[in-house]
Formats: sequence, structure tokens, C-alpha cells
Amino acid sequence: MIIIHSKKEIEKMRAAGRVAAQLLAEIETIIKPGISTEDINQYAVEFGLKHKIVMAPYNYVVSPDCPPFPKHLCTSVNNVVCHGIPRKNEYLKKGDIINVDVTPIVEGFHGDTSRTFLVGNVPEATKKLVEVTKEAMYVGIEQLRPGNCISNVGLAISKFIAPHGYGIVEELSGHGVGRKFHQEPSIFHYYNPKYKMLLKAGMLVTCEPMINMGGKEVVSLDDQWTIVTRDGSLSAQWEHTVAILDDGPEILTKL
Repeated sequence: MIIIHSKKEIEKMRAAGRVAAQLLAEIETIIKPGISTEDINQYAVEFGLKHKIVMAPYNYVVSPDCPPFPKHLCTSVNNVVCHGIPRKNEYLKKGDIINVDVTPIVEGFHGDTSRTFLVGNVPEATKKLVEVTKEAMYVGIEQLRPGNCISNVGLAISKFIAPHGYGIVEELSGHGVGRKFHQEPSIFHYYNPKYKMLLKAGMLVTCEPMINMGGKEVVSLDDQWTIVTRDGSLSAQWEHTVAILDDGPEILTKL
């Protein structure tokens, strides 16, 4: 079911988005070689206690046959596309990239955002992947306007990515968000003319392209959460929560 949110609900989402952006900005200050992904998770725990909020990923269940997500945020390193589980023995090293995905719940609303960080000095090709992915997100966000066909989001991103030869992950998508962590509609980052739904003012969605340096294919690990590139290539992702307003998109997850 597509939910059209009221002005009051959108204002609540602005508050949740600012908290999410603040958490991600603070996490940026601790990203460095030698830190563990569990250290990043613990930072989110302490942030939640300080602000008296909870993190949506913790114990999140997507289906009865999948175990609850065990941590408070996702940490996806190098060839991990998304949903990486923080671990005590997983340490960042110079040259890594890591996507940190956070979703605090503020007064019942979900602020969902992520970005890919560079760990120390990284190769120029890696920097390019991360920067192109960031720009692809903004290219997609620009299409989030009332009356626009939802497939145009993926079309714009696909056209932008094509000259770089990267793979766009197709199995995962952006999504509606609000009082629920995930809801309709799905926001696809590749072009498929079958997605003909028209966007409407009042929708709240995420745009979060996952771009691989190699092929687009991904596989799921045995933990049933971690998604990695099939060919082992690097993957980057950026994400914002966006309100579709009468005059166009408003990014909510920024300071």
C-alpha cells in the first residue's frame, strides 16, 4: 500500500532525518585504520542511549525463516554490497572502503541514510567508484518528483553509470519509509519500463544505488544477511531519505 504522508508526518521525518545525519557525521570522525566494525556498532549503541532512541536494524526481521539482524547498524566493507554485520574481529585497514548504514527511530519515524567512507589513502580507481556512486544517488533523487514515472529514476541512474562500465545491483532497491522501516513503493536503480507507477507528493522514499566496480551480480552469504559481489569486486553505496513534495524532492537525511 502506498502511503501519502501529511505535512505533520513529513515534519516528523525531517527530525528523524536530522538525527540520522548527525549519527553518520559523528561516525565519520571515528573511521580510520585499526577500528573494528563492532566499534562502529558500539558507537551507535551509545548514541542511541544518549539521545534516548533505538536503531531500527537491531533485531529487525524480514521473514520467519531469516534470523533477526543482530546489530544496530550495517557495516559493508569492500566487496560487501549491503547488510554487512559488524564484527569484533573485522578491522579496517588503509585502502578499504566501508558503507555505514544507519536508521534511528525518532518518535516512531525512521531516518534512513548511508554513505561509503574511504579508509586512509585508497587507489584513484576506488575513489572514482565512490564519487560516481554518490553522484548517481543525486541523479536519481532529481527524478523524485510528482507525476514522474518511477522507472525514470532507474533510467537516469543507468544513463549516468553506463559510461563508467560499472554494474548496478538489481536485486536490491530503495523503498518507501516512514513509520515503517520498509514499505511501498520500491525505488529501482536500473531501468525497467515495466515500472510505470507515477510518483505523488507526500511519498517518503529512499534512493540508495549500489554500484559495483565489476559485474552487477551479487550473492547472499550463509548468515542470510550479508550480500557480496559475485566476482569479488568492490561495491559502493550512498543513501538519502527523500520527501516528494509539490515542488520536487527534499532530502531529509542531512544536517
